[in-house]
Amino acid sequence: MLSPGLSPVRSAPRLRGIALGALGVLAFSFTIPLTRLAVHGMSPLFIANGRAVVAAILAALMLAVTRPARPRGVQWARLAVVAGGIVLGFPLLTSLALQTAPASHGTIVIALLPAATAIAATLRAKERQGARFWAFNGLGAAAALAFGALQGGRFEVPTAADALLIAAVIAAAVGYAEGALLARELGAWQTISWALLVAAPATLALTWVSLGEGVPHGGAIEWLAFGYLGVVSMYVGFFAWYGGLALGPIASVSQVQLVQPMLSLAWAGLLLGEHLGPAVWIGGAIVIACAAGAVRARR
Repeated sequence: MLSPGLSPVRSAPRLRGIALGALGVLAFSFTIPLTRLAVHGMSPLFIANGRAVVAAILAALMLAVTRPARPRGVQWARLAVVAGGIVLGFPLLTSLALQTAPASHGTIVIALLPAATAIAATLRAKERQGARFWAFNGLGAAAALAFGALQGGRFEVPTAADALLIAAVIAAAVGYAEGALLARELGAWQTISWALLVAAPATLALTWVSLGEGVPHGGAIEWLAFGYLGVVSMYVGFFAWYGGLALGPIASVSQVQLVQPMLSLAWAGLLLGEHLGPAVWIGGAIVIACAAGAVRARR
């Protein structure tokens, strides 16, 4: 059922954007649990940059085969912003944080990302949302922080891992907002492909540096997790995610990502055997309810 005043013609792109965003969220929901799994046998520096190298190889092949229009002028600088946020910043910061933080804790803190993306979209894309949207957005962010801090039935002092996760949220939010705007000009998969190539010199160098610490000694499970991070989390998932954000509004579609913590928590329990207490599930249910309210909100 459509909201009052919203015609089927006007709602169609928005619904496609939400559907694509949801598909991207499903792909990304494995990222935190699989990163936590991979750091058992590999260094954070190798995971963060090695997966970007894998994605860059795939991107180079795609661009070579399809030969899309090349970015021009200031678009290259904007691609550098995207690369700094989602190719370099977010993977490295989360990999470092998940050396000590449980995946279940990391997923709840990362639930701040939709709120941060909405703010970035407001500042960069000049999107304007009404009071109802910001009320749901703020409540979801507050719930994510509260339940992220709740460990073992009590609140604990934030740690260095929390600071790294917050920094990762900021980096990703900037990369999402700028990437969504570029996706409207270049295309969704083209944007992430070019961004990966822009970052390639840095990710190749940092991968080489990480090998100086020793060849990764992960087993088959760790390498499978690393493969998913490189192929899906770092590349294919962005086809749907940037496609959805480009259809926009960016701030509204980004709220779909508040569903990601519940999915990631389920994967953390299934794949890692992490204990998920009632508080974690209550927190996840609240942020999902807030996401639904924010997505339905109109300007």
